Amino acid sequence: MNIRLLPDGVINRIAAGEVVERPASVVKELVENAIDAGARRIEVRVKEGGRALIQVIDDGCGMAREELPLAIARHATSKLPKDDDLSNIATLGFRGEALPSIAAVSRLEIASLQQGAENAWSLTVEGGRAHETVPAAHPLGTTIIMRDLFYATPARLKFLKTERTELGHIADCIQRLAMACPNIAFTLADGEREVLRAPVADDLIDPCLSRLALVIGQDFADNTLQLVAEREGVRLAGYAGLPTYNRATARQQFLFVNGRPVRDKLLNGAVRGAYQDFIGGGRYPVVAIFIDLAPEGLDVNVHPAKTEVRFRDAGVVRGLIVGTLKRALAEAGHLAATTVSQAALGAVRPSDRLYQPELNARGVSPRGFYPRPTSPAVNGLADVASVYHAPLGAPIADTPEATTPPEIDYPLGVARGQVHTTYIVAQTEDGIVIVDQHAAHERLVYERMKASLNQGGVMRQILLLPEVIELEEGLASCLTTRAKELETLGLVLEAFGPGAVIVRETPAMLGEGDFKGLVRDLAEEIAEFGQGVTLQERLFEVCSTMACHGSVRAGRRLRAEEMNALLREMEMTPHSGQCNHGRPTYIELKLSDIERLFGRR
Repeated sequence: MNIRLLPDGVINRIAAGEVVERPASVVKELVENAIDAGARRIEVRVKEGGRALIQVIDDGCGMAREELPLAIARHATSKLPKDDDLSNIATLGFRGEALPSIAAVSRLEIASLQQGAENAWSLTVEGGRAHETVPAAHPLGTTIIMRDLFYATPARLKFLKTERTELGHIADCIQRLAMACPNIAFTLADGEREVLRAPVADDLIDPCLSRLALVIGQDFADNTLQLVAEREGVRLAGYAGLPTYNRATARQQFLFVNGRPVRDKLLNGAVRGAYQDFIGGGRYPVVAIFIDLAPEGLDVNVHPAKTEVRFRDAGVVRGLIVGTLKRALAEAGHLAATTVSQAALGAVRPSDRLYQPELNARGVSPRGFYPRPTSPAVNGLADVASVYHAPLGAPIADTPEATTPPEIDYPLGVARGQVHTTYIVAQTEDGIVIVDQHAAHERLVYERMKASLNQGGVMRQILLLPEVIELEEGLASCLTTRAKELETLGLVLEAFGPGAVIVRETPAMLGEGDFKGLVRDLAEEIAEFGQGVTLQERLFEVCSTMACHGSVRAGRRLRAEEMNALLREMEMTPHSGQCNHGRPTYIELKLSDIERLFGRR
């Protein structure tokens, strides 16, 4: 078989297969070209999800007549320095393959007016064949119109998804570029319908957050933590959502490197590592991280579509992301996302069934018809329900109202009662706070355990009567082989026959916990970890399990002093706004919100 050179048309179509995967690929390349041209306004119009038409209009520097044929020539570019140093790329595009690849699989028209030129010029390309350059009427900037994508390679059309799906990919592409460039106005229209309008962010204080709020949502801006850090020439800025503001997928985790939107496993791994202590499995935080570093520390020539990058020192970048996120989360203290309270308000609706008192034979309500609580633990506020029918002037003892200080200017307020022996209701200066006592105490115990480990070990308490716990033989073996590691966590146990262990000491901070359930859960977790993983590697997961079993359980009645002590410790403990599984520990309802519920506003 003889070796031969391929025709230019086939070469261009092969290159197009690497660059042009779908209509969104075309939009990305054309919009990036407009950004590199210094545009301050970019308008994108599509039809049929980009199959029939993609039009990109910008007000950038434009191109001269002699540059138009070069723009569609392979390996021609204006984006490299004069010495063609591939390690010093300061633009979004550089490969010189985008326009010729697009022109090879579509009908392309370029019209442009260069700044300072007298006339605009137009060039038409069909299936890779260019026509003569002709004069055109066009304002400053460039318009590129692509029609009939893949008409020259119709087999590629069957791999495209529905119009709605392809439009979604285009919108996602524009949104990412809009987040990276808040100083540029973006518009996306599908036929006559406007899909996205992002004017120039004119917020003088923080234009980046203003643009992020427009694209991601105002809820993100209301529940975000600012990130600023620098290490070894790598600068990091951006925003991270509170742990209780999370999503079911990682789609809203955005990474921008030197102004370039990229998708990188480094980001996902670093964010997961930073949030692993606060969000349970199956949930993902929302973050937007902007990294800037010298061009020589970055390789952007990794993927034809330029969606991936490679860092020269990936360890520094990952450490910077994890460290900055952890510091911001620690400084957030006990904050929880406002969306939690908004969701609670959304669930509250006026009752359709109003209480109707029983009437006597004359149709008159008997005196004292109001229902008396039958059980404070079920129908009323624990420790407060007892005074519900107290005689006027009778002394009130052992109630939160009587034992708590009158000041309510604490962040989480002062406890006024306990509902269903599970939730603490506290009054703040401008509203109420409802606390899940088990979730809150679980986080407090967890943080205490981590602090003890950092200080040299967890204090232990000796059981007066050692407890024998029967397990499956395999689970018991898993525990006894890790006995030395468990001892550092305050749990001292040893084998007691082939299918049992005996517990002699437990972590002091857990008090009188459910040690049978704790030991069984630990055994199952350790068995799942496998013998190749040390408990030190999964330390936080083990501590979380122990904290869960040692915390105040739902169903336990608390005194006013206990409730207020819990609130004060939450205020002083970092990350207390969410439990170890990522659920909120409290919700706050402002007085104005409650008044709206009752029609007072």
